[in-house]
Amino acid sequence: MFIIQLTFSDNKSQAKDFMEGHKKWLQTGFDKGIFVLSGSLQPNAGGGIIAVDVSKQEIEEIIAEDPFVIENVVKSEIIELTPSKADERLSFLFDNRF
Repeated sequence: MFIIQLTFSDNKSQAKDFMEGHKKWLQTGFDKGIFVLSGSLQPNAGGGIIAVDVSKQEIEEIIAEDPFVIENVVKSEIIELTPSKADERLSFLFDNRF
């Protein structure tokens, strides 16, 4: 599982120019079952994504395709998390690995 932090860079003002491409990129991740959650970092600091069922190399390649990353609107940080415990409401994410 990966937590991706997309923090606005100095090119934050260009976000509106690449928003449609970024939204399409996000939707592709959801359609493929890789992204399970996305949202905004507060206050107006960028965005975050939780991704599952991919390798570190695969998620790095996926993140590199984000128009916001390509155009330096955001800087990405990929954090790998190996869950050891979760509330049962999240069990669908882990295929009974606990």
